[in-house]
Amino acid sequence: MSEETKTEKKKGLRKTRVGVVISDKMDKTILVEVMRRVPHPRFKKIIKRSSKFHAHDEKGEAVEGDKVEITECKPVSKNKNWQLTRILSH
Repeated sequence: MSEETKTEKKKGLRKTRVGVVISDKMDKTILVEVMRRVPHPRFKKIIKRSSKFHAHDEKGEAVEGDKVEITECKPVSKNKNWQLTRILSH
């Protein structure tokens, strides 16, 4: 297996999430809230669960309220394990 094929396989295993930017006050960092809908374990009603991720935004393009896609990456700092892939809507 060539070296290029190995790196392509690694990149394919990275998780991606779509969420909304809830804070862009930090330098090169955005806080993204990801909502997911899951059935309640006992009553089976669909409920919303949210998670917040710190994502690396090198250029500072994303602003509060943007819908963005983030991808898992190696740790950039203590809390940042995600990076901004693209902005889906403003």
